[in-house]
Amino acid sequence: MRATHSKKVGTGSNKRLEKLNVYIRNSWRTNLQLIRSIGNMIGYKKSLSEWQCLSEVKMGRGPPIPPMLRRKIVAQYQKGVSQRKIAKSLKLSSSTVHNIIQRFRESGTISVRKGQGRKTILDARDLQALRQHCITYRNATVMEITTWAQEYFQKTLSVNTIHRAIHRCRLKLYRSKKKPYLNMIQKHRCFLWAKVHLKWTVAKWKTVLWSDESKFEVLFGKLGRHVILTKEDKDNPSCYQRSVQKPASLMVWGCMTACGMGSLHIWKGTINAERYIQVLEQHMLPSRRRLLKGRPCIFQHDIARPHTASTTTSWLLKWPACSPDLSPIENIWCIIKRKMRQRRPKTVEQLEACIRQKWDSIPIPKLEQLVSVPRRLQTVIKGRGDATQW
Repeated sequence: MRATHSKKVGTGSNKRLEKLNVYIRNSWRTNLQLIRSIGNMIGYKKSLSEWQCLSEVKMGRGPPIPPMLRRKIVAQYQKGVSQRKIAKSLKLSSSTVHNIIQRFRESGTISVRKGQGRKTILDARDLQALRQHCITYRNATVMEITTWAQEYFQKTLSVNTIHRAIHRCRLKLYRSKKKPYLNMIQKHRCFLWAKVHLKWTVAKWKTVLWSDESKFEVLFGKLGRHVILTKEDKDNPSCYQRSVQKPASLMVWGCMTACGMGSLHIWKGTINAERYIQVLEQHMLPSRRRLLKGRPCIFQHDIARPHTASTTTSWLLKWPACSPDLSPIENIWCIIKRKMRQRRPKTVEQLEACIRQKWDSIPIPKLEQLVSVPRRLQTVIKGRGDATQW
């Protein structure tokens, strides 16, 4: 009886010890998981020795093996060491070593396969519908697109989510280019004009003397639309966009050919037909003699009101209305104004000096590149007379 009783006591104590060991192991595993989650939140990176110590404890799927340890596994494998010895020396499981070596055999890399992660709110079909809506309504704001998406997909979507989804659709928000409005009659006239002049050769287009006027304003105070700030600096005076009421400005007339830049005339105020004729006599004719050297010349300018007066019709060449895309001198004005935004002249004298400096600095290869009228005409014909990218 005593022997039997002592045997039962021994068996019960062994069960209690086993339960205690299981409890200790479970608590140790729970503490390790807690430590790992805290380390991930604060961005803590474990060393190689810590990884080896943690790998001794059997746990669930955690962070991937570091690249340094993966390279070490591959290096030993290439030396002919067996997978079991590699796992034992690095204190890793055999399955982990086997998976890393198998991936190296298949792809030749040791990178980690990208996990599934959290599923996106909008799937591929939703993104296709969103892309189609954005292309159909190109001028819609992100807020308007978000309102439409919430009603169409019947999902809770934020503006940031839609903004990221637009990027996933390979679309991006840009500022739209400014182009003149063209009605159907103007488009048709521009289309016919392009078809008629498409037969001109490049040599004939090089004999055209291009001219135009443009208005330049003093950019003092206009510091741009965007500003870099924090939420607390939104009311800082240095973060405001200042607007100038009726800034000082200059009217500039210039002419050019594919051979070089012509004269530049600058004046204040508006221009009428009489003053425009004086500009042609004093600046256009000398530029023609200097650039073309007596060769036949075709003079071009738009149909502004001073140009269409009865006293100046003898100077004119027929030109379609609202067609700045066809004239290369319009690109010259854009180049000068873009460079002037970097200088930001504060007075009229600085503005005039800057205009003349930028006008004289434009190289001849750039002019030959801009006087590519046949390509412009082909684009106009393809667009049926509508605005183009030029």
